[in-house]
Amino acid sequence: METTDFQQLLAARLRQLREQQGWSLEALAELAGVSRSNISSIERGQSSPTATVLDRLATALGIPLASLFAGLQSTPSESPCYRHDEQAVWVDPASGYQRRRLTALQGAPLQMVEVTFPAGQRVRYEPLPLAAHWHQQIWMLAGEMQIATAEANWHLLTGDCLCMGIDGGTEFFNPGAVPARYLVALVRGCGH
Repeated sequence: METTDFQQLLAARLRQLREQQGWSLEALAELAGVSRSNISSIERGQSSPTATVLDRLATALGIPLASLFAGLQSTPSESPCYRHDEQAVWVDPASGYQRRRLTALQGAPLQMVEVTFPAGQRVRYEPLPLAAHWHQQIWMLAGEMQIATAEANWHLLTGDCLCMGIDGGTEFFNPGAVPARYLVALVRGCGH
């Protein structure tokens, strides 16, 4: 999927989610702590938001970041098969971190994302609680990552798996010399 196509799909998805809540740009801006002009620019497909900004917007909308990307196929499909060239890919303009949505069906109870995280890069998500608890498992496919929350720090190597909630602040850092690759599986409603 072309980057410009994806940016337009993301813009439409964000606008749709905001309008479903019945919120103005100002209301979402206040809840997310993101400027109205920034949100407007994103919704018009004129700017590519950072991971931190998208996380703030998703949290304000009461969904995890992965759900913001749900349904971002150029042609919505009812097929359980999601071909590689159809999968939505987003790249954080600040860090170069890349998310590939792997879940074929929008309403699937389990969502999966493949992440490629450049060497030496860091992304921090603020502790903005969601309306519902989400649980994630991170499985390292290649490289290494340091993942820190208020409760603990983990240094993950290839093959390691980490289970955690996503309702607190989390920092992701690749201390290695090569890009890290990992799979994230998310499910709603599981306990801590």
